[in-house]
Amino acid sequence: MSQERDPNTIYIGRKPPMNYVMAVIACFNNNAEKVTLKARGQAISTAVDVAEVIRRKFLKDVSIEQIAIGTEEITPQEGGNPRKVSTMEITLKQ
Repeated sequence: MSQERDPNTIYIGRKPPMNYVMAVIACFNNNAEKVTLKARGQAISTAVDVAEVIRRKFLKDVSIEQIAIGTEEITPQEGGNPRKVSTMEITLKQ
């Protein structure tokens, strides 16, 4: 089963925040009404930074439409006990 990714969803990871800022700007330049930032674990702080840089420095007409927080249970590939990881989704609207 293959999952199609939404082109207006940006998954935040370990890259520098400006890489994600440019990805958000590219989505809005392609006439996207909304862009969702998804992050989990330590990347949550990067997602918040990206949202704030977009709003305050680059696209001042963008607002935060929704913030969703949650928890995912992740099972390590090597086996072992599953662990819980915090998640966050930030939806930006133009």
